[in-house]
Amino acid sequence: MMRSSAWMRIWSVARAVMSGVILAAIIAQLTKSISTAIELGRDVGTTFANFFSFFTILSNLSAAIVLLWAAVWYWTRGRRADAEPTALAVGLACVTTYMIITGVVYNTLLRNIELPQGSQPIPWSNEVLHLIAPLFLLADLFVGPLRRALPWRAVWAVVAFPMIWVVYTMIRGPLTTNPASGDPFWYPYPFLNPNGAGGWPSVIVYMIGIALAIVGVGALVVWWGRRVGRRMPEPEASVEAAGSSAVVP
Repeated sequence: MMRSSAWMRIWSVARAVMSGVILAAIIAQLTKSISTAIELGRDVGTTFANFFSFFTILSNLSAAIVLLWAAVWYWTRGRRADAEPTALAVGLACVTTYMIITGVVYNTLLRNIELPQGSQPIPWSNEVLHLIAPLFLLADLFVGPLRRALPWRAVWAVVAFPMIWVVYTMIRGPLTTNPASGDPFWYPYPFLNPNGAGGWPSVIVYMIGIALAIVGVGALVVWWGRRVGRRMPEPEASVEAAGSSAVVP
């Protein structure tokens, strides 16, 4: 069924629709965050930068872009192809991994965390970004059409962006004043805050655990693609080049 023309059309439309829903959720939440910052007299520039420092936001934004890319590719060139381009395959592997991690981490560690006054998310947007979109990407892994099998080295492309994000987060954290509390530091997630009760040991344990989870999920995503996808030569781009263009910095 997944290789039938009807299913390819249906799922390509679903990808485009989900891309739009994710972008709408991001825009709605950003609009609320900025308007709340203005109302409460918080620094708008810092609020904006903090918003796009959340792994959740970057993962969802990347997912929206790649899903739209996949839909456009299908309707312009994919109907005559046997498998998706290597760059698109790497992009899908990346965002699928990030979104699965986003869903698992949020729903196991962050869902019941009390947020500062004025920082509460929009309920529907929050569910889209942390539950609905991750579940869609998980489904896309199994039922998405025209899959291409990637070499195992594609896992390095998958883990590159989270590594860069962690370094950025830990460098920026002590250089940023929290606009909500006035603390001389800001970290997007409490388990990455070395000023908390557990200190650096707790942060290091969480970082190692999440790093292992990303590598594990990324390897499983690539493995599944190798199991169900087509192994074909790709003259257009190498995996290494694709990896550098498949994520949002």
